[in-house]
Amino acid sequence: MDRQNLTLLTDLYELTMMQGYFKNKDRNETVVFDAFYRNNPCDGGFAVMAGVEQLIRYIEELHFEKEDVDYLAGLGIFDEDFLDYLAEFQFTGDIYAIPEGTVVFPREPLVKVIAPIMQAQLVETAILNIINHQSLIATKAARVCYAAQGDGVMEFGLRRAQGPDAGTYGARAAVIGGCVGTSNVLCGQLFDVPVKGTHAHSWIMSFPDEYTAFKTYADLYPSACILLVDTYDTLKSGVPNAIRVFREMRAAGIPLTFYGIRLDSGDLAYLSKEARRMLDEAGFPDAVISASNDLDEFLIRSLKDQGAKITSWGVGTHLITSKDCPSFGGVYKLAAVMGEDGKFIPKIKLSENSEKVTNPGNKSIYRIYDKESGKIRADLICLADETFDEGDPLLLFDPLEPWKKTMLQPGSYKLRELMVPIFRGGKCCYESPKVMDIRAYCQAEQDTLWEETRRLVNPHRVHVDLSSRLYDVKIALLEQTSHRLFATGCSEIG
Repeated sequence: MDRQNLTLLTDLYELTMMQGYFKNKDRNETVVFDAFYRNNPCDGGFAVMAGVEQLIRYIEELHFEKEDVDYLAGLGIFDEDFLDYLAEFQFTGDIYAIPEGTVVFPREPLVKVIAPIMQAQLVETAILNIINHQSLIATKAARVCYAAQGDGVMEFGLRRAQGPDAGTYGARAAVIGGCVGTSNVLCGQLFDVPVKGTHAHSWIMSFPDEYTAFKTYADLYPSACILLVDTYDTLKSGVPNAIRVFREMRAAGIPLTFYGIRLDSGDLAYLSKEARRMLDEAGFPDAVISASNDLDEFLIRSLKDQGAKITSWGVGTHLITSKDCPSFGGVYKLAAVMGEDGKFIPKIKLSENSEKVTNPGNKSIYRIYDKESGKIRADLICLADETFDEGDPLLLFDPLEPWKKTMLQPGSYKLRELMVPIFRGGKCCYESPKVMDIRAYCQAEQDTLWEETRRLVNPHRVHVDLSSRLYDVKIALLEQTSHRLFATGCSEIG
């Protein structure tokens, strides 16, 4: 995007609804909206929260320029008084969010907006656009890095990303999820993350022979000498020529600090094992073997199972696009409206699909850890004014199957509130950490998951439960709505 102000990054119906509120309702009526998702991406056991930093910048820049108002006037559907309102628009509400890098689960609010209804409505599309995309890529990166079992994973999918923003913010999200760096130089500049790279086949092909190309590259970058060995013949030409260059560097007294080869085609398991043998026999046991070529978490895990000797992974298309699961599916739903007494009146959306019935009210989320292991037991969604004492027993139950219950004994668990305020009264009150600090936090977050939840196929589901008070409010609203529908003769719930 060329412009920082993304105010018109919205769906038209947000603006038409705003005008409807402006004409027909109290435009200052305070409401609560929740942004959440219903299913983990990639059929996984968790997701990784990302996008808060860009969300903050979006809200801080939220205003209508004269050319924005003029454009909207030209559509012929907005009245002059409403356009005058937009010209003076400011966001004055509160926003809460789960910090970036936190592992999250379905149905819990990732972002909560408490604001006048017109303001809360306007920000829907941008919030979902930002959080959905970046959380998706951070989650995919976490899966890829988990499959790599501690090996370094580099993101280098910029040329395959769906546009500059997706490539740059996607790379940032990938680093949050666990990647050690990116090939995207703009991402490196903007977010102070490591940038890494080798060279292309065109570099080799532009020289008279492969050895000369390798030698020239090694002379230029002796402390970052990773040579692409599959341009012609990996084992008969590429690896032997790389070994020749490494020997010459050692003979010249050049420290071999970071050096090795990259494989970009062929049978990566077989080639890496043969290359490892050749490098070891030549006296280079610490040489890196990096691999690329349409990798994802499943192929990396398969190569690991086959005994591949790859120590560094470059992942592009499948990561930056989350190719097998290209959308996150986050939604933004009204949860409460403030009444005349200053208290929130809970609102609920119904559906024939029980998983799509929303959780009403102004809510908070507590994460419950097993005190001994430090692992996550469950997440608890509750009303915002509820408090809990770790010295009391805590009853957990599945809100969809409430007969399934667990009683946690006093002193056996720890609680942590997940959401933090990022805006109060329209002013930012949160400083986003540096990306590499978020990455470290995300690694620690993933360590709180049981291995059964982290596995790539058929993971264990972490329970997201409702407090007893919130559950009672939800059931009461469902019964009220059911009675109203029955009284009016309606038989279907949309």
